[in-house]
Amino acid sequence: MIKVLLADDQALVRAGFRALLDAEPGIEVVGEAADGLAAATLAARTRPDVVLMDIRMPGVDGLEATRRIVADPALTDTRIIILTTFELDEYLFEALRVGASGFLVKDTEPVDLLRGVRAVAAGDGLLSPGVTRRLIAEFATRGRSTPAPPPPTTDPLTDREREVVALVGEGLNNDEIAERLHVSPATAKTHVSRAMIKLSARDRAQLVVYAYESALVRPTWLT
Repeated sequence: MIKVLLADDQALVRAGFRALLDAEPGIEVVGEAADGLAAATLAARTRPDVVLMDIRMPGVDGLEATRRIVADPALTDTRIIILTTFELDEYLFEALRVGASGFLVKDTEPVDLLRGVRAVAAGDGLLSPGVTRRLIAEFATRGRSTPAPPPPTTDPLTDREREVVALVGEGLNNDEIAERLHVSPATAKTHVSRAMIKLSARDRAQLVVYAYESALVRPTWLT
């Protein structure tokens, strides 16, 4: 059973998501929150597998709530999907940097929402190649509202793993990486998994952030 926590300041939005998710076999909504503080508190209490987190809420917003949940040692298995009205919300890259596993626009099709929840619960990042490229290109090098940490080191990675992380940063999936490097999909998946372990990345979305912050990949207008 995939346990889901809903965090959105609009009761109607929460009700719609709850009706959809509770009707799906294998998914259970374990709580609702109208702001980020309540979301972080409820997450600590219910330990959901996935949090659907509105990024713009009054008081403690979704970005800060994501920080708090990711920082909680008891919630290392909890994954966060950011909900946004706009596909290129200015806070999305920061949300990925602090630990979100991906994002969905609120008007996404129900089947895509369900697929996204299952994918993130399974440990995959929820970033389509096209959206990844546009998001990173738009916001990766912009100033942030909070100071960025020092760029993560890539020293633990082998040359092949560094190459694979760069391709993840470009938005390629495992099959596309395998084709680009002329290896099997299983080998590509192994390289991705080892890179995640070495870099302490929560999921694939974190590899995208590492790729850009470590300058393994640069936005196209800077190359």
